[in-house]
Amino acid sequence: MPPSCCGCLSQYTHHHLVAFLLTFFSYVLLHASRKTFSNVKVSISAQWTPTFTNGSAAAISPGKTWEGNHLFADKEQATLFLGALDTIFLFSYAVGLYFSGVIGDRVNLRYVLCVGLCGSAAVEFVFGTLTEWLKIYNVYLYCGLWVLNGLLQSAVWPCVVAVMGNWFGKAGRGFVFGLWSACASVGNILGAFLASSVLKYGYEYAFLVTSVVQFAGGVVVFFGLLTSPKEVGKDCEEHEPEDPLAEAPLPVTFCQAFCLPGVLPYSLAYACLKLVNYSFFFWLPFYLTNNFGWKEADSDRLSVWYDVGGILGGTIQGLISDLMGKRSPVLALSLALAMASLVGYSHSPNDQVINAALLTTTGFFIGGPSNMISSAISADLGRQDALRGSQKALATVTGIVDGTGSIGAAAGQYLVSLIESKLGWIQVFYFFIAMTAGSIVFITPLLHKEVREMWRERQALRRQL
Repeated sequence: MPPSCCGCLSQYTHHHLVAFLLTFFSYVLLHASRKTFSNVKVSISAQWTPTFTNGSAAAISPGKTWEGNHLFADKEQATLFLGALDTIFLFSYAVGLYFSGVIGDRVNLRYVLCVGLCGSAAVEFVFGTLTEWLKIYNVYLYCGLWVLNGLLQSAVWPCVVAVMGNWFGKAGRGFVFGLWSACASVGNILGAFLASSVLKYGYEYAFLVTSVVQFAGGVVVFFGLLTSPKEVGKDCEEHEPEDPLAEAPLPVTFCQAFCLPGVLPYSLAYACLKLVNYSFFFWLPFYLTNNFGWKEADSDRLSVWYDVGGILGGTIQGLISDLMGKRSPVLALSLALAMASLVGYSHSPNDQVINAALLTTTGFFIGGPSNMISSAISADLGRQDALRGSQKALATVTGIVDGTGSIGAAAGQYLVSLIESKLGWIQVFYFFIAMTAGSIVFITPLLHKEVREMWRERQALRRQL
């Protein structure tokens, strides 16, 4: 029988609570600053394109002034570049994840985490605030800064998952990690709130607020985070006490981690799923504003309901998977229902209440499985029995799963802008449905295996009775 979630809560101390909260809010702040970019796309697009479109534009804006203050001739070109920036960020983020996970298993996790948080905050300040204050508009500068931002941000997720995996054992992991993985959605909500609050003063102030808060969070983490129970003289409840005379286990290599059971199928499934999840993350406010004609601030606030659904989905589905003792059946059912919810949302009427309800439902069935794979399942894979003899694989495995997912998401963001510009938003939603079906296909072997195990367990229980 799977362990009781409530029973394992009594094993936790205030050290567990501090580790939970500090890692949680680390990623909240990171996602809040990341969400800022998606929430101010309309304002950035307006800043990068002409104000005048009539014949008098040349007289009002001389050539040199025009070239210095506008990057693109029309909104369509600006939209494509915004999609390209998302792709650049996610590709650099994906590449960084493959390396940062390996580094996190070999260097103090707190140092790597703080470099990621503080470095990313500084880059976002330069990208969104300093360039606007100095009136520097340059495509190559924006691309270079966003590559660097992706590399720095990639250091955060493998580290926070590894810290959580060190402090929390497998008992109740689905529920604990399901609750904890709401950090991304909470960060999206916070980012949307902060951006909409200061957007009237200019998009540069949205970047300023979130980058300053993120930098301060990195300083707090540096001085307050304990990365493992060993730092307070305890062992994780999941493992037996180690022989003090024995040699420390060596971290696994990247190839060894990639070949662990379950890593490849979950990585490929996450590539398809993260494409859909991050498309909502990057493009939802833009879609709401352009498709329904709602104000940018209203679209930012309405997009929060997708994240609310993701929080509920990750927590409830994680709890159910703990009670079942299996992950893939819960994932497969949720993804099947996600396809239906995408069909429903693609036909949402121009009504904010109905749209919010459909968004919450869609977030529940897409954001929930995404949170499970990136957190609880990654921790399961990084602590599985095949690793006996070397426990330092958690950050590496997390980096592989999330990195592969980010490659899929990176390719998807440019495809979204391309499909939308050529075929319209309805075809974008059909693309999302196809990718969600792809996630189910990749976890089918694991689903078949776990369903057979559940059937054998039920048959054995009947024979005992």
